[in-house]
Amino acid sequence: MGPINLYVMAAIYTYAGISHFTSERFFLKIVPPFISDPKLAVVVSGIVEIVCGVGLLFPQTRVWAAWGIIALLIAVFPANIYMAVSDKFSKISPILLWLRLPLQFVLIWWAYQHTIVK
Repeated sequence: MGPINLYVMAAIYTYAGISHFTSERFFLKIVPPFISDPKLAVVVSGIVEIVCGVGLLFPQTRVWAAWGIIALLIAVFPANIYMAVSDKFSKISPILLWLRLPLQFVLIWWAYQHTIVK
């Protein structure tokens, strides 16, 4: 995958991480009820997204950042399931909520492409 692909991915995750702080209320709603400290979950996942997004830009940290993104996507998957089944998100099309679930696998595959050292 080319450098533009990498820059797009880095921008998406960095922006998403920043949005955990600028749109905190939205992210707090996504946290499933079994998480004991939703605010901590939002803060930590936001920081991880920012660090990994920026880490993708440097060859020395790219592989670790890509693995970090994969781990994050797996860790937040329950939040995506919660969004799909909770009635809190009735303003969002159910089709979009359910399409997010397989999208996670596409995002994992995309990140995995950057774990391969060339």
